[in-house]
Amino acid sequence: MNQKIPLSWLQLTREKTRLAVALSGIAFADILMFMQLGFRDALYYSNVRMHGSLEGDIVLINSQSNAVLAMRTFSQRRLYKALDLPAVKSVHPIYLDYTTWKNPVTGRPRSILIFGINPEVNVFNLPGVGENLEKLKLPDVVLFDRSSRPEYGPIADNFNQGKTVTAEVRRRRTKVAGLFTLGASFGADGNLITSDVNFLRIFSNRQRGLIDIGLIKLKPGTDTNKIAQELRNYLPKDVNVLTKQEFIDFERNYWANSTAIGFIFTLGTIMGFIVGTVIVYQILYTEVADHLSEYATLKAIGYTQNYLLVVILQEAFMLAVLGYIPGIISALALYELAKNATLLPVFMNLSRAIMVLTLTILMCFISGAIAMRKLRSADPADIF
Repeated sequence: MNQKIPLSWLQLTREKTRLAVALSGIAFADILMFMQLGFRDALYYSNVRMHGSLEGDIVLINSQSNAVLAMRTFSQRRLYKALDLPAVKSVHPIYLDYTTWKNPVTGRPRSILIFGINPEVNVFNLPGVGENLEKLKLPDVVLFDRSSRPEYGPIADNFNQGKTVTAEVRRRRTKVAGLFTLGASFGADGNLITSDVNFLRIFSNRQRGLIDIGLIKLKPGTDTNKIAQELRNYLPKDVNVLTKQEFIDFERNYWANSTAIGFIFTLGTIMGFIVGTVIVYQILYTEVADHLSEYATLKAIGYTQNYLLVVILQEAFMLAVLGYIPGIISALALYELAKNATLLPVFMNLSRAIMVLTLTILMCFISGAIAMRKLRSADPADIF
């Protein structure tokens, strides 16, 4: 095959303008696929960061709950009943709900997600939570997520400057006692953590003991999957027993299959693939049509159809690689721009880079194979 590469390269570089247009089209298709996949993965990753930070092995939720933004409460007696199993080390109830936060500077309200926990135990492996648990024992105090969107006000900046930061949370004056880091998601632009007592002060309509998440820690060396199954058999069916990984998958599957967002991002990736295929096909088809007499000559002197197919596929492979380079460079720049604008975890990873490269090569090979149909009509007898 190596001896055929110069022919493929010479054909591609003969028309510099056409080559530039082809590479631009492939780069555009790659950028489209990169952005759609990047936003889709940011959707999944941002919405399960809280799940991954839980300091526990098994999670209980109401069997009617669909996701964090659609949680149903259940009695914490179900959670404490899990202590009957010898392998269970401790249990921890977690409250969560959405409420309004009023920007202390502009006065504009905005929805925010708030978690209520027992400040005696840190159930979140997040920067800033452990060292501020004691402060949560005071009345009407919260921890503010420093990675929340700026629409909530300059909370982190003012706090770091030593200023007293207060804001209205659900029409209740609340003091920011510390900062932690979780990050915005598609489900919540900002987050708060407070004590369970303060949570019930803010949500005066909520009943104590009706929790949203039950976190279970197991003793070291315990088989998590085995205990989870035992709990499913032991506890009433009004609660769903999930391992930590199953809880993460539960949330991810909701956004992937039960909302339009996941479908839209996947569809955008498919559209990028189709657009790139059409562009490359147009280029290769024109290339074959312009050199039809030359290909017929090669046929006349004994070169086979498979030889010519390899030449076309080599052109397709070169286009794929050369178009991929500006595509991934542009995608990296756009990822950084999107990350700064949305505060969502939009970033490049190796698996996505390889996936898009594979799709690009496949896209160009499909285009080359389709364009090859024109080459079959190159009959030496008709041309000469």
